[in-house]
Amino acid sequence: MTLPPLLPFEEITHLFAEFQHTAFRLETRRGYATDRAGARFQAFMRGTDPAPEPDHPWNMNVRTKTEQGARFSRVRIIDEPPTDGQRFLMATAVGNTAAGEDVRVLPRSQAVALGLPDWDFWLFDSHALVRMHIDDTDTTTGVEVIDDPAEVLVACRARDAALAAARPSAEVWAQVRSSV
Repeated sequence: MTLPPLLPFEEITHLFAEFQHTAFRLETRRGYATDRAGARFQAFMRGTDPAPEPDHPWNMNVRTKTEQGARFSRVRIIDEPPTDGQRFLMATAVGNTAAGEDVRVLPRSQAVALGLPDWDFWLFDSHALVRMHIDDTDTTTGVEVIDDPAEVLVACRARDAALAAARPSAEVWAQVRSSV
Protein backbone atom coordinates (compact mmCIF):
# COMPACT_ATOMS: atom_id res chain seq x y z
CA MET A 1 0.00 0.00 0.00
CA THR A 2 1.35 3.39 -0.98
CA LEU A 3 0.97 6.25 1.43
CA PRO A 4 -0.66 9.41 0.12
CA PRO A 5 1.59 12.45 -0.08
CA LEU A 6 2.09 13.75 3.44
CA LEU A 7 2.14 17.40 4.41
CA PRO A 8 4.33 18.87 7.13
CA PHE A 9 2.25 19.47 10.27
CA GLU A 10 3.02 23.19 9.97
CA GLU A 11 0.90 23.35 6.81
CA ILE A 12 -2.31 22.59 8.73
CA THR A 13 -1.76 24.72 11.86
CA HIS A 14 -4.04 27.42 10.43
CA LEU A 15 -6.97 25.04 11.05
CA PHE A 16 -6.61 25.54 14.81
CA ALA A 17 -7.45 29.22 14.44
CA GLU A 18 -9.91 28.91 11.56
CA PHE A 19 -12.31 26.20 12.74
CA GLN A 20 -15.72 27.46 13.81
CA HIS A 21 -17.24 24.97 16.25
CA THR A 22 -15.21 21.93 17.29
CA ALA A 23 -11.65 20.65 17.19
CA PHE A 24 -11.19 17.10 18.47
CA ARG A 25 -8.01 15.06 18.86
CA LEU A 26 -7.68 11.32 19.37
CA GLU A 27 -4.28 10.38 20.82
CA THR A 28 -3.39 6.72 20.57
CA ARG A 29 0.36 6.61 21.18
CA ARG A 30 2.14 5.45 24.31
CA GLY A 31 4.25 8.60 24.15
CA TYR A 32 5.54 11.23 21.74
CA ALA A 33 9.13 11.94 20.75
CA THR A 34 8.63 15.71 21.03
CA ASP A 35 7.59 15.31 24.68
CA ARG A 36 10.51 13.02 25.56
CA ALA A 37 12.97 15.48 24.01
CA GLY A 38 11.73 18.39 26.12
CA ALA A 39 13.03 19.76 29.41
CA ARG A 40 9.56 19.52 31.01
CA PHE A 41 9.45 15.76 30.39
CA GLN A 42 12.97 15.30 31.76
CA ALA A 43 12.03 17.28 34.89
CA PHE A 44 8.83 15.23 35.22
CA MET A 45 10.88 12.03 35.11
CA ARG A 46 12.95 13.43 37.99
CA GLY A 47 9.76 14.01 40.01
CA THR A 48 8.91 17.63 39.17
CA ASP A 49 5.31 18.31 38.19
CA PRO A 50 5.07 20.33 34.97
CA ALA A 51 3.93 23.88 35.68
CA PRO A 52 0.99 25.12 33.62
CA GLU A 53 2.00 27.43 30.75
CA PRO A 54 -0.91 29.89 30.35
CA ASP A 55 1.09 32.08 27.95
CA HIS A 56 2.02 29.19 25.65
CA PRO A 57 0.63 29.91 22.14
CA TRP A 58 -1.47 26.71 22.26
CA ASN A 59 -3.21 27.74 25.47
CA MET A 60 -3.68 31.30 24.28
CA ASN A 61 -5.40 30.04 21.11
CA VAL A 62 -7.60 27.64 23.09
CA ARG A 63 -8.70 30.51 25.36
CA THR A 64 -9.43 32.76 22.38
CA LYS A 65 -11.42 30.12 20.51
CA THR A 66 -13.41 29.01 23.57
CA GLU A 67 -14.24 32.64 24.37
CA GLN A 68 -15.69 32.78 20.83
CA GLY A 69 -17.86 29.75 21.62
CA ALA A 70 -15.75 27.06 19.94
CA ARG A 71 -14.79 23.82 21.69
CA PHE A 72 -11.47 21.99 21.93
CA SER A 73 -11.56 18.41 23.17
CA ARG A 74 -9.32 15.39 23.11
CA VAL A 75 -9.28 11.81 24.26
CA ARG A 76 -5.99 10.19 25.18
CA ILE A 77 -5.90 6.42 25.08
CA ILE A 78 -3.84 5.09 27.97
CA ASP A 79 -2.40 1.73 28.90
CA GLU A 80 -2.97 0.09 32.26
CA PRO A 81 -0.69 1.03 33.91
CA PRO A 82 0.03 4.20 31.93
CA THR A 83 3.44 4.65 30.31
CA ASP A 84 5.74 7.49 31.40
CA GLY A 85 4.66 9.41 28.29
CA GLN A 86 0.98 8.96 29.13
CA ARG A 87 1.55 9.98 32.76
CA PHE A 88 3.33 13.11 31.53
CA LEU A 89 0.41 13.98 29.25
CA MET A 90 -2.05 13.59 32.13
CA ALA A 91 0.16 15.83 34.31
CA THR A 92 0.33 18.54 31.65
CA ALA A 93 -3.41 18.37 30.93
CA VAL A 94 -3.96 20.72 33.88
CA GLY A 95 -2.74 23.61 31.73
CA ASN A 96 -4.86 22.53 28.76
CA THR A 97 -8.03 22.33 30.84
CA ALA A 98 -7.29 25.66 32.52
CA ALA A 99 -7.21 27.20 29.04
CA GLY A 100 -10.63 25.70 28.24
CA GLU A 101 -9.87 22.36 26.59
CA ASP A 102 -11.84 19.24 27.55
CA VAL A 103 -9.17 16.56 28.05
CA ARG A 104 -10.27 13.01 28.78
CA VAL A 105 -8.60 9.61 28.97
CA LEU A 106 -9.76 6.16 27.96
CA PRO A 107 -8.12 2.83 28.79
CA ARG A 108 -6.75 1.11 25.70
CA SER A 109 -8.84 -2.01 26.41
CA GLN A 110 -12.02 0.09 26.15
CA ALA A 111 -10.78 1.83 22.99
CA VAL A 112 -10.21 -1.57 21.39
CA ALA A 113 -13.64 -2.80 22.52
CA LEU A 114 -15.22 0.32 20.99
CA GLY A 115 -13.37 -0.27 17.73
CA LEU A 116 -11.62 3.11 17.82
CA PRO A 117 -8.92 3.80 15.24
CA ASP A 118 -5.38 2.94 16.29
CA TRP A 119 -4.00 6.15 14.76
CA ASP A 120 -3.95 9.77 15.89
CA PHE A 121 -6.10 12.39 14.24
CA TRP A 122 -7.59 15.85 14.50
CA LEU A 123 -11.18 16.45 13.41
CA PHE A 124 -12.30 20.02 12.71
CA ASP A 125 -15.98 21.00 12.59
CA SER A 126 -16.93 17.39 11.81
CA HIS A 127 -15.79 17.77 8.21
CA ALA A 128 -12.00 18.17 7.99
CA LEU A 129 -10.01 15.12 9.12
CA VAL A 130 -6.26 15.36 9.65
CA ARG A 131 -4.64 11.96 10.09
CA MET A 132 -1.31 12.06 11.85
CA HIS A 133 1.40 9.77 10.51
CA ILE A 134 3.76 8.79 13.31
CA ASP A 135 6.72 6.46 12.98
CA ASP A 136 8.04 3.77 15.34
CA THR A 137 10.06 6.36 17.29
CA ASP A 138 6.83 8.31 18.02
CA THR A 139 7.86 11.12 15.67
CA THR A 140 5.25 12.74 13.44
CA THR A 141 6.42 12.25 9.87
CA GLY A 142 3.59 14.24 8.31
CA VAL A 143 -0.16 14.61 8.11
CA GLU A 144 -2.82 13.65 5.63
CA VAL A 145 -5.82 15.93 5.11
CA ILE A 146 -8.90 13.85 4.35
CA ASP A 147 -12.21 15.22 3.15
CA ASP A 148 -13.77 11.95 1.98
CA PRO A 149 -17.23 11.93 3.67
CA ALA A 150 -17.06 8.21 4.54
CA GLU A 151 -13.70 8.56 6.29
CA VAL A 152 -14.79 11.74 8.06
CA LEU A 153 -17.92 9.92 9.27
CA VAL A 154 -15.76 7.15 10.74
CA ALA A 155 -13.79 9.80 12.63
CA CYS A 156 -16.99 11.52 13.83
CA ARG A 157 -18.32 8.22 15.17
CA ALA A 158 -14.98 7.48 16.84
CA ARG A 159 -15.00 10.94 18.44
CA ASP A 160 -18.53 10.51 19.76
CA ALA A 161 -17.84 7.03 21.16
CA ALA A 162 -14.52 8.09 22.71
CA LEU A 163 -15.92 11.22 24.37
CA ALA A 164 -18.88 9.30 25.78
CA ALA A 165 -16.70 6.55 27.28
CA ALA A 166 -13.69 8.55 28.48
CA ARG A 167 -13.20 10.07 31.92
CA PRO A 168 -11.79 13.52 32.75
CA SER A 169 -8.01 13.48 32.72
CA ALA A 170 -7.73 15.12 36.16
CA GLU A 171 -9.88 12.40 37.72
CA VAL A 172 -7.77 9.59 36.26
CA TRP A 173 -4.51 11.42 37.00
CA ALA A 174 -5.47 11.73 40.67
CA GLN A 175 -5.95 7.96 40.83
CA VAL A 176 -2.70 7.24 38.95
CA ARG A 177 -0.71 9.61 41.19
CA SER A 178 -2.04 8.03 44.35
CA SER A 179 -0.94 4.59 43.15
CA VAL A 180 2.66 5.55 42.31
